[in-house]
Amino acid sequence: MRGRTRFHTLFRTLALLICFVPSSHATAQDATAATADLRLAAGRFTVVATPRDARLAQTLLSAAVAQDTFPGLPRPQAAVLVSIAANARQFREWAGAGAPEWGAAVAIPSERRIVMQGSRAGSDAGDPPRVLRHELAHLALHEHMGTLPPRWFDEGYASYAAGEWNRESAFETSVGLIWQTLPSRDTLEAGFSAGASRAEWSYALAQRIVVEMAALDPRNGLRNFFADWKASGSMETGLRQAFGMTGVAFDRHWQAKTRQRYGALGLVTNLSMVGGLFGVLLGPVFWSRRRRDRRKLEAMRAAEAAQERVLRESALEALLAEPL
Repeated sequence: MRGRTRFHTLFRTLALLICFVPSSHATAQDATAATADLRLAAGRFTVVATPRDARLAQTLLSAAVAQDTFPGLPRPQAAVLVSIAANARQFREWAGAGAPEWGAAVAIPSERRIVMQGSRAGSDAGDPPRVLRHELAHLALHEHMGTLPPRWFDEGYASYAAGEWNRESAFETSVGLIWQTLPSRDTLEAGFSAGASRAEWSYALAQRIVVEMAALDPRNGLRNFFADWKASGSMETGLRQAFGMTGVAFDRHWQAKTRQRYGALGLVTNLSMVGGLFGVLLGPVFWSRRRRDRRKLEAMRAAEAAQERVLRESALEALLAEPL
């Protein structure tokens, strides 16, 4: 009887353990589901993010679908995956070793994928819809032109397509527009991997070149240029056929236009900076001398007042002293 009781107790314990296993497994599944990536899709775009970035994911998806054409290029057809990283560590892992330390997003054309920072990113990560537009322009350009575009054109076109006009502020305070020679298109490449400040200058120059190129044909923009470039496989040929201009002539053109537009502003800005520097250095001397002059003036006024008072008193005494 005692043995049977022990058997029933053991059986009951095993049964309870077996019943608890599915419950524990279900709890683990629930926890995994709660932290699983959010996946949104519309048109040719799929956005993957954590629930924390759900609103950002929806905003980016809507922006991508609403504006899915790019200057001079046919409408892209390839599916695109946008991955929003939960934090800086995940962004670095997804972006890969080739991404710059200061980058806010990266496009990977071979995978038709974009990696972006999430809502925890700092203010230096830029405006998310505009950043996404920039990266989508990279993919659209690569889809149509393959590996033909050099780095400077790739970056300049993406900035132009995204409307990143704030980049041109780099010209407003640049002494290089006045005292240095603007680089050629061929020498611009190295600047993109030479640190954040040099890269910002290179981005601005690349965008300026593409803007001036598109302005050569106000009606067609870059459309004919892309067609001629792709058909010939040569940018030089594309420039000649689309714009009737050699590469050397175009370099002179965009450099002259850039100096004409920003050179005077850069000079005024730099003169203002020099004036401000002199103000800081000479300001204490000026104010010290001004205080000294003010003290001298006050002393002279006091002396004149005292002299007038003495004269009045003397005149009064003289009048009183006269006989009636």
